[in-house]
Amino acid sequence: MKKLYLLLFIAVAGCNSTEKEPEKAFFSEVEIQTVFEDSISIRAIEIMGQNVAFAGSNGKYGLYNASQNSARARQQKYDSLVPEYRAVASTEDDFFMLSVGNPALLYKTGDDGTMELVYKEAHEKVFYDAMVFWNNQEGIAMGDPVENCLSVIITRDGGESWEKLSCEVLPEVEAGEAAFAASNSNIAVVGEKTWIITGGMASRVFFSPDKGKSWEVFDTPIIQGEATKGAYSVDFYDEENGIIIGGDYTAPENNTANKAITRDGGKTWNLVADGSSPGYKSSIRYVPNSGGNEMVAVGFTGISYSFDRGESWMDLSEEGFYTIRFLNDSVAYAAGKNRLSRLNFR
Repeated sequence: MKKLYLLLFIAVAGCNSTEKEPEKAFFSEVEIQTVFEDSISIRAIEIMGQNVAFAGSNGKYGLYNASQNSARARQQKYDSLVPEYRAVASTEDDFFMLSVGNPALLYKTGDDGTMELVYKEAHEKVFYDAMVFWNNQEGIAMGDPVENCLSVIITRDGGESWEKLSCEVLPEVEAGEAAFAASNSNIAVVGEKTWIITGGMASRVFFSPDKGKSWEVFDTPIIQGEATKGAYSVDFYDEENGIIIGGDYTAPENNTANKAITRDGGKTWNLVADGSSPGYKSSIRYVPNSGGNEMVAVGFTGISYSFDRGESWMDLSEEGFYTIRFLNDSVAYAAGKNRLSRLNFR
């Protein structure tokens, strides 16, 4: 892990406890503690031990050290270009960040404590949205189509090299189908299974049962048909139970056809809380250890919570965030415009 320590200034610390966890209660409120502020839009965060890595606009990236309650950021340029990073991921050894726009730039932690460019793709249509690792050796990133299929790159060597999948392997996209780089949560993985969501003119789920070797695609009832509409975020609690949320960020109060769940591994999806709050959200996550019953969704419209698999929702805060990740079953981190915050749910 020494490479990441050098790069982000501080070690990733963990903690273990042998004490029995108390029985979990439903949430009724959230305390928000801002732990980092800067002139940066953060749409991608990664929990690393007890700490949080992030990357965002203005070419900035960094790490929040929970034990020291401090964060520092650096800037990663490419020549004179200042990229915007909207996808991050990590292994035990390295931190990764991927930029949007042309050219796509994927950096990993380098041996000398600086970021090392491991993948570059130049194309007028290139736009990557999300990234995640299945394990310490294998990872995946996805982006908008530059041909007639989604852009999908995969590593099998711990992120040292990345290869783009041929459109012969992937299902063909529909005209105007793409994805939203809103929260680094267009991809969900459980074991060897992978789900990728799209939006725009079609809102579908691309599914791989074997870590990207083969693919099929399933329809969803999520709102679609315009460039700003569709599925923005997906999460799976286990191999069968998943949730999608989205909507239309230009009409955030619209709460029809923007939330759906699956109980069969993504093959079929059913709308939940249709016509009820919340409206548009950019990121959703299951609450750990909740049996798939509880979930929290965030967006620039605030924080919402469900304890009944998305059937009903409670607004916990009007404070806006773009993305959320859970540390445990009562603490999460969320990021948005100019800040990273710790969310304490009670």
